[in-house]
Amino acid sequence: MLRSLSIALVLATAAGFAPSIGNVAKQPSAAIKSPLFGVQSIRTTTELNEMLTQTELPEKLYFPKEKETPKVLGGLQIGLRKLVVVTGASSGLGLNCAATLAKTGRHFVVMACRDVEKAKKVAKEMNMPDGSYVPMKLELGSTASVRDFVANLKAFKSARPLTHLICNAAVYKPTDPEPAWTDDGFEMTMGVNHFGHFLLVNLLLDDMSRAKNARVCIVGSITGNSNTVGGGLVYPRADLGKLQGFQKGAKKPVSMVDGKPFFGAKAYKDSKVCNMMTVSELHRRYHESTGIVFSSMYPGCIAETNLFREKRQWFRKAFPWFMKYVTGGYVGEVEAGQRLAQVIDDPNCNKSNVYWSWNGGAQTVGRWSDDGRPTGAGGAGGEIFENTQSDAVRDA
Repeated sequence: MLRSLSIALVLATAAGFAPSIGNVAKQPSAAIKSPLFGVQSIRTTTELNEMLTQTELPEKLYFPKEKETPKVLGGLQIGLRKLVVVTGASSGLGLNCAATLAKTGRHFVVMACRDVEKAKKVAKEMNMPDGSYVPMKLELGSTASVRDFVANLKAFKSARPLTHLICNAAVYKPTDPEPAWTDDGFEMTMGVNHFGHFLLVNLLLDDMSRAKNARVCIVGSITGNSNTVGGGLVYPRADLGKLQGFQKGAKKPVSMVDGKPFFGAKAYKDSKVCNMMTVSELHRRYHESTGIVFSSMYPGCIAETNLFREKRQWFRKAFPWFMKYVTGGYVGEVEAGQRLAQVIDDPNCNKSNVYWSWNGGAQTVGRWSDDGRPTGAGGAGGEIFENTQSDAVRDA
């Protein structure tokens, strides 16, 4: 099955950019004779550009001109600390993880995110120590941006290897009736959550193999595990089918892994299955030869995260209450960030091919405890443990 995932990655890395219409030279008006409508006036190229931009051309996520000027002399800033990259580090789980690692004094954090200025602002708000982090632009919906980010990272860190990589960024579009597309033509959810990270990991593997005790963590989810309440009982269930969509190239108009019509909520769950399967395959192929520890984790249900920004307002108000007092799966952003940081920082988390969880396996709803809240469903509190993934995830 991972062979088809690899095929899809090859397709992703081969994608390029079409010329920008905005760069076409302005031409004077002319006229042509149409066999149907007689003589027709042709508008100026500028006018045609405006019409195409408004009606046909999709909005690009990343243009080559947006490439950051590489930051240099990072080795002086990093010092003796471990170098860690966190994707999606400008909000939610990623931001809280980045702040936790930076405040230990043991890690220098590269905040890989779409909006560098936002990352600078929120890092200050989180009181991340000066000199403990640097924001860098990364648009996972563009293979060109992923490659540019890796080039800039290598320029910044110079000869020292990357120690840790946390693949956290994700998009979730459950209410969209039609698929959105990445710059390379992949459905947005799969393109960002899986393909973008797949490429990023592969581009950094050789460099990380030179580091001591290197770790890669790709954030998973119970929604991709059919042996949990959220993944097995909540419709729709993740189902990759026979990878028919990947076999067709996984590009527009193909929007789902199984080749079926677009379903936003299922697209997210499918992407999480692919994330967790990738961890198992990376372990199988590279752990023994490189020493890199590959793992996944479920941080708990962060019911107030921006991941649910596509949901209706009533849902965003009711969902945290429901997860706190009914299922027991709720965890706050700060604790979730600490959990993700633990997978990277804790010496006891040095085992590869593990799916880490806390406070129960989320395979049942929580049990009522003395504090009046249900426990054991993956929510707040509890100790870290090696969780069991579903057969669908293990079918790599």
